[in-house]
Order: sequence, then structure tokens, then C-alpha cells
Amino acid sequence: MISTPVWFLLVGGLLLFMALTTSRLKSLPITSAIIYLAVGLIVGPTVLNVFHFNPLKQSALLEVLTEVAVLISLFAAGVKMPAPIKLRRWRTPVLLATVSMAATVAMVAAFAYYLLGMPLGACIILGAILAPTDPVLATDVQIRHPGDQDQLRFTLTCEAGMNDGSAFPFVMLGMGLLGLHEVGETGLRWLLVDVLWATLAGIAVGVVGGYLLARLAWNIRGPQQDRELLDDFLGLGLIGAVYGISVLIGAWGFLAVFFAAVALHQTELKLAGRTETSPELPPALVSSHERGDHAGTPALISEGSLVFKEHLERLSEVVLILLVGGMLFVDSWSWPAVGCALFIFVIARPLSVLLGMVGSGASWRMRGLTGWFGVRGIGSLYYLMYVIQHDLPQDLALQLIQVTLVVITLSVLMHGASVKPLMKLFWRRRDPR
Repeated sequence: MISTPVWFLLVGGLLLFMALTTSRLKSLPITSAIIYLAVGLIVGPTVLNVFHFNPLKQSALLEVLTEVAVLISLFAAGVKMPAPIKLRRWRTPVLLATVSMAATVAMVAAFAYYLLGMPLGACIILGAILAPTDPVLATDVQIRHPGDQDQLRFTLTCEAGMNDGSAFPFVMLGMGLLGLHEVGETGLRWLLVDVLWATLAGIAVGVVGGYLLARLAWNIRGPQQDRELLDDFLGLGLIGAVYGISVLIGAWGFLAVFFAAVALHQTELKLAGRTETSPELPPALVSSHERGDHAGTPALISEGSLVFKEHLERLSEVVLILLVGGMLFVDSWSWPAVGCALFIFVIARPLSVLLGMVGSGASWRMRGLTGWFGVRGIGSLYYLMYVIQHDLPQDLALQLIQVTLVVITLSVLMHGASVKPLMKLFWRRRDPR
């Protein structure tokens, strides 16, 4: 294991490098995650073997780290959702987070069952681990600020915000088939508790929590909205409160945090009499829009805390992607694991997206890009650590670790290298629909 001083030196040096070269890196067809991963691979057991992070032995620590990173990212995604909410616009992301999610889980489970020879329960768990798109690593294809009205970015951001929670029922189903969770003899308990109750309760807790905080802060700030509040603390407090309540009542906390952020932002905008109907803010105004410090307009918790949340998100990305590189060995690259990754990227994800976008009216170019940009990352790592912490047998844990790490690594490389060229092409030839 790497020593503490060397770890500080590694992370500090990487942060300095990224800060000093950010303008040049923007012109290159790579993402920050690719750089972090490359450094992790070089100093990890793949090349120099300076350090090795054992995910099996450190699963408890890694579960907490990934959990916090996903929660912060879900909140940041939620407050960027444009207002007002329109069911027609949300239809596609909802279908992607439900219908497409279920289809992806089924296809990955079938692949693992017939080609990897895993037990059915473990196959479903693997599908649930690898089906969600990641809200942490997909920032390059997500909404950039609360006024961003681009439909592709909205669809990918909204989907990532919801499917990290909608994957949980499938995780519990797989664990139930392995005897690690109670699902009932006919699966009725799983359907009623893990699907219906946990999903609806999570959404309800989030919506109520976000709405109440927005109203409370508005009243405290007074008629002139001139009382200063700690927006960063309020945002973090909302995350902690709704997530804690959700876990205590058996609801999906990831859904609660995302919808709490959505409700907070929507309610604040309504109270302030503001809308976000402009197609795009000029670059010079983006930072002030995110801070919510327009001259003559009330400050919003959602916008005021967004910059701080994004900084935490970037820091968590540095640490966790470095750790991913530190988990991989040369012999981790088995053909079954690589084949599973390619199957997800080329077959499962595109087919499931086509299914979820039936009748959406979206152009084929948008469907194609949505099908390709199914980034896998920190969310998948969290689910993996979650099942390991719930007594998953070691032989299955090792198999799932190998496949998951390879899929995440290839996703970082393949999606990261293609995001800038493809997004530029999309913007250049964007269908006006």
C-alpha cells in the first residue's frame, strides 16, 4: 500500500498539473478521467507497482467513498434540471431509467449466464452493477448549468440522475436469488417492497425535502431576500437529511437526493418568479448564473451551492479513478471481461436505448449518441462494493470485481476519447428537432 506522504504527493501533483494545463487539455480529445486513470495504471500494479489498492479488503472504505461521490453528483445533476418540468420532456429519461435499465440488466445477465458461467443471481447483480450510467464521469455530456436547454445533455443527465436509484431493485433481486436478501417465495415481497415502496418513497422523501427547504429558506431570507445563508451547508444538509431518512425507511436514497435537488431548484425558481427558457446562456454569464448572483435577483440555494458541489465532485473523481488504476493487474484483462464490456457498449446499451426512445420523435443522430454515451463509472463501483459488504461469496466477488473494473476502464477510455469529437459533430450538424 502506498505511504501517506507519497499519496499526498501523487494527488497534489496531479491537481497542480490539471490546474495549470486545463486550457490546453480542453483542445485535446481526452477527458480528465483518462489522465487520472493513466496515472493510476502507471503507478499501480499494471506498470510500476508503487501501490495496489485491494477492493476486496478495502470494500468498506470504497463503499463509503463511492457513495459520497455519487450523492454529491446526483445533487449537482438535480439542480441543473431546467424549469419548468414538462412531462413530455421527461418522458424519454424516465423510460431510459426504467425500461432501458431493465433491458440492459436482462441482456448483461444473459451474457454472464451463458458465456461466463455465473449463477443466475450473480448474473443479475452484474447486470445491475453495469447497467446504470454514471453521473460522476459523464460531466462532458451532461447539462453544464441550470439554464442549459440542450435536449441531448438533458436526457443523459436526467437518466444518470434516476438510474443510479432504479438499478437498486435489480441488485436486491440478484442478492435474493443468492440467498443474501429476502424477496419472498414468489417474488411478491421484492415487487412490493424493493420496487414499489422503495422507489415511490424515495421520490416522495426527496420531493418533500427539497420543497420544504426551499420554502423555509425563502421565509428566513425575508421579503427583501437579503439575509445571508450558508448555501453550501444547506445543500449538504439536504443531501444528508433526505438520504438518511430514505435509508431508515427502506427507500432508495439515490432517488431521494436527485429528486430533492430537482424539487429544491424548481421551487426556488417558482418562488422567485424566474424561468429558464433561454436556449443557452452566453459563456460570460454561465458562472454568474451558476452562483445565482444576478444583479437584482434573489439568491438560490440550489445555484449557490452548485459550484461547491462540482468542486467536491471533481476531487472525488481524481481519488476514485486513481484507485481504479491501482486495482488493475495485467492479468485482469481477460477476454470474458473485455467481451462483456464490448457487448454492453456496442449491443446492450444501443438496443436498450432504442427500446426506451420508441415514439420519442428524436432524430436518429440523437438516438445514436444517447446509445453510445452510456458511461460506466463510480456508480457501478458503489454497487459492487455494496454487494461485497453484504456477504457476497468471495469467488463471485473476485469475478465481479474483474469484470466491473475492466468495463469501467474501457468506458473511461472509449467514451472519454470520443466525447469531444462526437459532441462537436452533433452541435455542428444538430437536427433542429
